[in-house]
Amino acid sequence: MNPLQIFRVALRALARNKMRSFLTTLGMVIGVTAVILTVAVGDGANAKVKESFAAMGSNMLIVMPGSTTSGGAHGGFGSQPTLTWDDLKAIQTEVPSVRYAAPVLRATAQILSEDQNWTTSVYGTTSDYLAIRSWAVARGQGITESDIDSGTKVALLGQTVVDKLFGPSADPVGQQIRVKNVPFQVIGVLAKKGQSNFGQDFDDTVIIPYSTFLSKIQGGLKNYLSGTIFIGATSDEATTHAQNEITGLLRDRHKLEVGADDDFSIRNLAEMQAAVADSTKTITTFLAVVAAVSLLVGGIGIMNIMLVSVTERTREIGVRMAVGAKGRDILLQFLVEAASLSVVGGVIGIALGLGLVQIMARFGWPSQFRPVVGAIAVGFSGLIGIGFGLYPARKASLLDPIQALRFE
Repeated sequence: MNPLQIFRVALRALARNKMRSFLTTLGMVIGVTAVILTVAVGDGANAKVKESFAAMGSNMLIVMPGSTTSGGAHGGFGSQPTLTWDDLKAIQTEVPSVRYAAPVLRATAQILSEDQNWTTSVYGTTSDYLAIRSWAVARGQGITESDIDSGTKVALLGQTVVDKLFGPSADPVGQQIRVKNVPFQVIGVLAKKGQSNFGQDFDDTVIIPYSTFLSKIQGGLKNYLSGTIFIGATSDEATTHAQNEITGLLRDRHKLEVGADDDFSIRNLAEMQAAVADSTKTITTFLAVVAAVSLLVGGIGIMNIMLVSVTERTREIGVRMAVGAKGRDILLQFLVEAASLSVVGGVIGIALGLGLVQIMARFGWPSQFRPVVGAIAVGFSGLIGIGFGLYPARKASLLDPIQALRFE
């Protein structure tokens, strides 16, 4: 028999028991669907992590002041002012791998427009802060050095603050708001940033010159910087080098002895992103392996059904051998049946998995489908079908024609 005839005979055999064939493929359908969903959700989560860190800024370091210690209790980094304005200037001028450095002072305050109010975070900083975070001004203009030098009462608003104070479609540029009853003119609206993985709304913010922040919103600590320093390295590759250079510079400026702990902390977002991405990949791989186990279970189901089929069709096999069919023809027929069940189950599993991925995306669950994953899942399911169908097929091909014809 030629391969085409064997394929037709195999499909007719499967069509005679449609319900049993469908139930046999169900294990493969569930397995492939589980693999598609697991990998899609894992890829979506990984993309969400990258997007979140990209929204925070690229090549970014955050220098935080030291911690207090009282009665053996540590207050944590940021509780003790150890960074000075001179430290900031030294970082800007003495570290070649640093492109931008900006002070970031923060306070929570009530913001008022003519008829609305909203409580949000107010940041005092410079234009470098927006450059570090790759944050564009969607409307109006940004903070200038002139605003910093003269302590101008101007403000940039995040989109969430605009929505709460003026409405989603309003243009607040040129209008006035009050921050702690101090009037500020809105000079620009920041481009939308969205939320972080931890639910922080980046757009719920007001940015003003740090000099104005110190004089009108919250007084400083003289030469000490009552906040953090955001650093933008010259490139991705230079981020770790910049961290090492800043560490050496600050230890030297703070006159810390060899072996003494740092009285500051530097957070490297690139390292944090890599760690989170690795954790996500590990979890995704583990879940994908668990999902792949269901493919093996489906393969066992195919083997069991094929063994039952061989027993039921023993007389048919004997007749085919009696009229000239060879053992390899019987072997190929049963292998085609097993592979067909597996591949059809895999295709249905991909379609079902894609549908579930689309439904999850509509509900805001991050997910991404890679066609190569679907192709691998179908190929793997086909191999499982052939592998688990080989034993029943070989058993059928080795039947003695005389004994098979006598089988009742």
